[in-house]
Amino acid sequence: MGIKFNADEIFEIAEKIERNGAAFYQRAAEVISAPKAKATLLELAKMEQTHEQTFTQMRRELSGRECAPATFDPEGLTGRYIKALADGRVFNYQADPMRYFTQGITMEEVLLIAIGLEKDSIIFYMGLKGIVPAELGKAKIDSIIHEEMKHITILNQELASLLNAE
Repeated sequence: MGIKFNADEIFEIAEKIERNGAAFYQRAAEVISAPKAKATLLELAKMEQTHEQTFTQMRRELSGRECAPATFDPEGLTGRYIKALADGRVFNYQADPMRYFTQGITMEEVLLIAIGLEKDSIIFYMGLKGIVPAELGKAKIDSIIHEEMKHITILNQELASLLNAE
C-alpha cells in the first residue's frame, strides 16, 4: 500500500514551498546590489507570500472529506514526511542558501535559478497529483499548478526585460 495524501496535506506542502520561495527571493535581494534588481526580488518575495496566503485560503475552503486523513497515521508520520518533501525538493532553504548566491551573482543568474526552481515545483505538484485520490481533492491540485505557472511567466517576463535592456 502506497502513501496517499489528501488535498489538505498538499496545500500544507504548497504553503511551505511558498514560504521557502519567499526566503529564497529575500536572500537573493540581500546579495544583489543593483537597486532595481533588488526591488524586483523583494517584489517576487511578496508574490510568494501572497501565494502562500492564497494557498492558506484555498486550504480553509476545503470540504471535510478533502481534509480527511487518506491513511491511518496515529504517529503523525505523514505530516513529517510532507515537511521533508517540501524542504528537500523545492526552494530547499534548509540547505545553505549561499549555494545559490556566489559573490558577484547577476540578476540574470538569479532569475534563471528561480525559473528552474519554479519548474521543479510544477513537476513536484504534478507528481503529487497522481497520489491524491479524486475524492480527497485531486482537482484542487490543478489550482496550485496554475499558480506556479504564473510564477514562471512573471520570471520569464523579468528575464526578457533584463536581457532587452542590456
